[in-house]
Amino acid sequence: MTDMKLHPALGMMLAAALITAAGGLHAASGDPVAGKQKTSMCAGCHGIGGYKTAFPEVYSVPKLGGQHASYIVKALQAYKSGERSHPSMRAIAAGLSDQDMADLAAYYAADSVKSAGK
Repeated sequence: MTDMKLHPALGMMLAAALITAAGGLHAASGDPVAGKQKTSMCAGCHGIGGYKTAFPEVYSVPKLGGQHASYIVKALQAYKSGERSHPSMRAIAAGLSDQDMADLAAYYAADSVKSAGK
């Protein structure tokens, strides 16, 4: 038998992949149809191309259609926890469940939303 040694970098990549996979088991699966029904609080700002808010400072509102679902969920979680500090977004995210976040993310990440701005 050969003595098989795992290269440290390969070991770290394997560990990271396992941690990521295990973390994904607990994430809510998003439903884009349900997400579309939950967009009323989003569309007032994110549904207007080139929109900027003036509170708490001049802020360009990002387009949500076409963003990766995991990015949207992480951003909403960060607003809810206070890690991100935009007051309006923090207030909106505070009322969202994990399932709401997953559904909204699935909707905005869908191909039909990416091309809706034609």
